[in-house]
Amino acid sequence: MIKIAPSILSADFVNLERDIKKIEACGADYVHVDVMDGIFVPNITIGIPVVAAIRKITDLPLDVHLMIDRPIRYVDDFIKAGADILTIHVEADTPENNLAAIKRIKELGAVPAVSIKPKTSTEEIIDLLPYCGLVLVMTVEPGFGGQSFMADQLHKVRALRRIIDATNPECELEVDGGVNPETAALCREAGANVLVAGSAVFGAADIEKRIRELRG
Repeated sequence: MIKIAPSILSADFVNLERDIKKIEACGADYVHVDVMDGIFVPNITIGIPVVAAIRKITDLPLDVHLMIDRPIRYVDDFIKAGADILTIHVEADTPENNLAAIKRIKELGAVPAVSIKPKTSTEEIIDLLPYCGLVLVMTVEPGFGGQSFMADQLHKVRALRRIIDATNPECELEVDGGVNPETAALCREAGANVLVAGSAVFGAADIEKRIRELRG
């Protein structure tokens, strides 16, 4: 089954609880939370207190995407705050620290996940795949919402689907960036089973219908 993870980066932050309750009622599978530090990416969004606040108002799994430098420093805090899935970027630290972070996430009972930016080769995450419950392929440059889908990243999705099926079939494959009803079909065809969508969901006149369209 295709899962939909609306990104609250495109929600109304003044009415965040309202918008999260709305996607929950409309069939979303995860709440995607983009954490940016202004160092790893050129934007600053939200942090640990907001994740903890969101945890109190929804039962949906929190899919927390850390676009931050040296994420190992904050793994414990984000899981304590309520992250169910915690994604680190392979580019954000050394291979040794990334592996330690992934193992720590699993040790604390959350789903460990790793992401790659558009310019990063899939080879960079191969050693982490056996420990992961989710892999995220970015189809935009991380940092800002509302960007256009980079179709040239679909080859990574296809390659990772083959590797995951052969080595770690329980691992989910997620795509984030420019996902709308048209590009969602391309992602599903390439093998993704979790789709992150921000403006395509929160900007829709009928959110329930939009989630169904994305799911396919």
